[in-house]
Amino acid sequence: MKITPSLALAGLGLLFSCTEKDPLIGQTEITKWQDNKKGAISVTYDDGIINQFTIAKPIMDSLGLPATFYILTGKVEGSGKGKFIGRNPKEIIDETAKIQTDSSNFFERASLIAFTGTTEAEDYHARIGSLFEQGKVQEAYALTDEGYEKIRSGKMKNTNDVVFHDNKEDTTSWEEYKSYAAQGHEIASHTVTHPWLAVLDEVNIRYELEQSKADLLKFIGPESTFSAEGPYGTENERVMEIAHQIYPSLRNRMPEEWLEEINRGSKMTPGESTKEYVQWQRGPLTRIGIDQMKAWVDTVMSHDNHWLVLVFHGVENLGWEPKTRVELVEYFSYMKANEKDLWIATFREVTKYLRERKATQIQSTVENDEITLTLNSQLDPQVYAVPLTLKTYVPKDWNTAQFTQGSLQLSIQIQSDEKGNFVTYNVAPNGGPVQLKKG
Repeated sequence: MKITPSLALAGLGLLFSCTEKDPLIGQTEITKWQDNKKGAISVTYDDGIINQFTIAKPIMDSLGLPATFYILTGKVEGSGKGKFIGRNPKEIIDETAKIQTDSSNFFERASLIAFTGTTEAEDYHARIGSLFEQGKVQEAYALTDEGYEKIRSGKMKNTNDVVFHDNKEDTTSWEEYKSYAAQGHEIASHTVTHPWLAVLDEVNIRYELEQSKADLLKFIGPESTFSAEGPYGTENERVMEIAHQIYPSLRNRMPEEWLEEINRGSKMTPGESTKEYVQWQRGPLTRIGIDQMKAWVDTVMSHDNHWLVLVFHGVENLGWEPKTRVELVEYFSYMKANEKDLWIATFREVTKYLRERKATQIQSTVENDEITLTLNSQLDPQVYAVPLTLKTYVPKDWNTAQFTQGSLQLSIQIQSDEKGNFVTYNVAPNGGPVQLKKG
């Protein structure tokens, strides 16, 4: 054996090896992004607007680009429907005439008003939630009292219907969603009805998250239960604590010590961060022009640690802040034209890759000019199976390399940098040992 035991740095995906001939040979790292790209982009859509699937998705499909769609599962036929869970609504409504809203009854009342059956009542719920998350708690209480006074007086009729936020047209079926997932897109949870989770009581928070997850699992499969997005981009601590118990990943927040999160409302620029990764969320709103949107892509390509997460809503005059078909064609074509530098993948796939990279250790040996690598990780292999890209330095006299993992065999071209010759290749993180030898 020509190589002595190697040292892998836990959580960094880096390997340093010692050899009698050349200490560089066998040195391996997991590249920061899959296929050793410069950065990553995830295109995400909220609310399950029908035009996302009839206009935006075909554009992306024509370019071979995947997307993540956060849908309202309660809109889909066969799903668990939106509902208020708690005391008799009439009892709660009657109480509002006698007792003003305060911290003892706020979450119950804010939960119920969303399900009293009118668009106006749903709007009250949304405005109450907005005030609360802005820290304007007393104003939220007062607005709650105002809404219930209208219900009691009959100005807002309590119909007990479910009114969905800004999603008036949606006829997509579970069969269609399952086919989209099979095509490589991520279909994931945006709750059952799109409530402002921060002002729901716990039982209603859990229903919105758990029922949505249950239907995604039933109708599509476990891959659709990995990530979720709480409506309105909430970062409420109480909601995040509950949601992280239910979903492995949230677009709202990913509290990883190695990840800087710059959400849509932040004025921080991604270059300010010194962390290993930066998740940079941008919302392509109606007023934001195509040149600015392209500049976001350029920023990703000018660094090595940026993950641009785009958050779209409306498309072609339907939904909130809609972007036009023409804009989407130009924008996605620009991303595609730069794909050699960009890893364009679903939110789920990028999240899994980063976690796998941070959690994987590599050990290697070199014997008779054959390099053997073993990957070890404590992550659940049933969940975390996104291929990892390895970069391994090889002897100078190799013209090509033969890669083997299990039954997979490939010939790999040799590349070089200032340190020496190397190969890059994708491995299954749970696929067993990897062998490299001279081709």
